[in-house]
Amino acid sequence: MQELQKNHLISSYFAPRGHARMYELGMQLAQLYLSPFDKLIGVIGEAGSGKSALIRGMFPGLDLTNDDDGVYIRPLPLLDQGGGFKFFSPHTYHVDIRFENGFTQMSVLADAICEALANGRRVIVEHFDLVYPLLGFNANLLIGVGEQVLISRPTLFGPEPNEIKDVVYASLPYRLMAHTAEDLCEFCMPHEDFARCTHGDVKHGFVIAFPEKRPSFDIAELEKKVNKLIEDNLLIDYVDNTHISIGDKIHLCTGPRMHVSSTGLIENFHLLNHFIYDKLTKQYLLIGCVGKDAEANLEILDRQQRKQSDLTI
Repeated sequence: MQELQKNHLISSYFAPRGHARMYELGMQLAQLYLSPFDKLIGVIGEAGSGKSALIRGMFPGLDLTNDDDGVYIRPLPLLDQGGGFKFFSPHTYHVDIRFENGFTQMSVLADAICEALANGRRVIVEHFDLVYPLLGFNANLLIGVGEQVLISRPTLFGPEPNEIKDVVYASLPYRLMAHTAEDLCEFCMPHEDFARCTHGDVKHGFVIAFPEKRPSFDIAELEKKVNKLIEDNLLIDYVDNTHISIGDKIHLCTGPRMHVSSTGLIENFHLLNHFIYDKLTKQYLLIGCVGKDAEANLEILDRQQRKQSDLTI
């Protein structure tokens, strides 16, 4: 696997919303890039970016030491190796450096990682960029999660963890804004359309797809309703694994941790003023974008799809 990837520098994937789609992407990345000989996996990304879901998809059954429900494994298995190989010791360790550094010195965590690697174990390190300077060597596989998922097999010449961090930390706000705006669109559309829609991704935005039947709502009116909710600056809160609250209303959501904290933080939200019909999948697509270049991005996306439609037989 590593030999086949010797010329691989970096790959980029949209980071989807929702646990199910993140799990699926994790499974795909494991099949394409993970080698049995990869012992150190570095994961980089802010809280709420979906790192845990991606790791669970790549390593099914792995016990994460910083569980999303607030259950933390103690003593930390990585620090409880017993000074060497044990028959029943784990094959794969997980550690969240940012969290554990509140209880354990960084040098101790770095030594524990080195010990596990020396014993032939695999270690998955969240916030790898924090411990990298003390290790003195890079990960076998480096993964960054922001608006996109970046995956790289570093060489002596990089990329460095901070290079990945700079990209994914800068892009994450767009993903959080886009996901929240997407939920607001669902919140404002007729229930029968919301119940049948599926989701996709574009840069700095989202795709909501409706199979077979064209939606009944007016796009301009929907955009107006969503911008009113943004103007009202309603709080967005996590309720449970499948719901968020928008102000005092509960809304079904598959990615409840991936949002801005209030609607007023969404910048320059716009919808493409018409549905795009995908002839191959027989779906009507609603496209939305956020950020300072939202309208320009929508124009580019519309122009690109028109070219593809001309080529479609």
